[in-house]
Amino acid sequence: MFKKFIWLEWKQFVRSSSFGKSLALKILMGVGVFFLLLYAIGAGSFLYFGLKKSFPKKDPWLLVNNYIIFWFLGELIMRYAIQKMPVLTIKPLLTLPIAKKSIIHYGLTKTILSVFNFILFLVLLPFSVILIVKEYPALPVLIWFFSMILFSYTLNFVTFLVNKNNYYFATVLVFLITLVSLEYFQIFKISVTAGQFFNLFTHNVTLIIIPLITVLATYFLSYKHLEKNLKLDDLEEQKKDVKTVDLSWINRFGAVAPFLKNDLKLIWRNVRPRKTVFSALIFLFYALYFIKFKKGINSNPIMLVFAMTFVTGGFAMTFGQFVPSWDSQYYKLLMSQNIRYKTYLDSKWYLMGFAVLVSFILATPYILLGWHVYALLVAGAFFNLGINSFLVLLGGVLNRTPLKLNEKAKAFGNTQGFKITNFLIAIPKIALPIVMFAIPNAFWGFNAGIITVVGFSLIGILLKNYFLTQIEKIYQKTKYKTIKAFSENN
Repeated sequence: MFKKFIWLEWKQFVRSSSFGKSLALKILMGVGVFFLLLYAIGAGSFLYFGLKKSFPKKDPWLLVNNYIIFWFLGELIMRYAIQKMPVLTIKPLLTLPIAKKSIIHYGLTKTILSVFNFILFLVLLPFSVILIVKEYPALPVLIWFFSMILFSYTLNFVTFLVNKNNYYFATVLVFLITLVSLEYFQIFKISVTAGQFFNLFTHNVTLIIIPLITVLATYFLSYKHLEKNLKLDDLEEQKKDVKTVDLSWINRFGAVAPFLKNDLKLIWRNVRPRKTVFSALIFLFYALYFIKFKKGINSNPIMLVFAMTFVTGGFAMTFGQFVPSWDSQYYKLLMSQNIRYKTYLDSKWYLMGFAVLVSFILATPYILLGWHVYALLVAGAFFNLGINSFLVLLGGVLNRTPLKLNEKAKAFGNTQGFKITNFLIAIPKIALPIVMFAIPNAFWGFNAGIITVVGFSLIGILLKNYFLTQIEKIYQKTKYKTIKAFSENN
């Protein structure tokens, strides 16, 4: 049965309208993954000798155990942010005489092929071989090696659960916040305790039962979650009553008013758009890390420019990166109306501009940290309004991934909706404000950097109509490709 599932996914891939682009991206990603795994092998090969040289009086094996907990925490965060969940179009399969358990097992088995499951393996494999060559006891080394890999696989299924269930997400989030808080305030040294725990695997081979149980338990929880929710009725769009909101005040914006109303209703009534608003609120606190842990503005103002861009541009970067995918379910209807595409783009620009203004007002307390910090906040707001907003809309040309607005409708799907295209589009958004500030700051000082960012941003705002007209032309050229891509039920 697994062969049939693989064959179906292959046909789905080669028959896609975006087959050429998808193939090119997969080749590019394959090259990147190859070099990443090659780097992992190299890091593992030099790990023993590097630790021995830096800490000659300490055992490299024990040192790895003392700090591997930080690897696992970082791996969990990276998995949640980047790891794609297995994709399988299951709705047609549920009407066929195929065992539900086969569908579920196939979906969960695909998660094992994630690149994250190979990185730690390729780091620890040469490290373990060197330990054995250096006359460490072979059996404990092998048991330790497989135990760490099983812990990594446990994180694989934990990531699956937190992506699919809010209860598991909240539980893991509270657990991580608690651990970090205890460590930071020195109430309880979790890093020391974790090191002592992992050190037990160096001389007690029976402890491999612990990671084995955690893998089986998380796999079982993932299986039960999918078994409970893998029903044909749950995949149908559910009718529900919605509360109407008086948005008549938006009419003053003229031709863009209907689109603004539609976007506000979309955010209010659907799960995924609402999450973008919550994530934008979280971004308001992003700069505090660089101020508190980097000892203020004087330590690294360039990194604080980067942070302030996220403080006021969180909504533009989270919501804006999926324009026009938010409208994918009715995009054909939208394009058949007697309206200019520029009016559609105008509405998105005003929506992001309003979000930047609200974020700027909410971030006003940063002024208590000093006028330099507040000046960077102002520069970040201007950049997001005068430059980043256009970059976001321009990036939408490459984003032809249809979205389901309520995540409950998906059994196997990418909760994050993140692709390599989104990453490539994000590079200029991150790098440009840093470059615009860093060069004048290096030659003429802090004020020159602020003036440069604000000045170029003001030019962007004044030339809004020109830039949107140019972006409109690009959208028009790719309109029918976008319509075709949105018509696919992938």
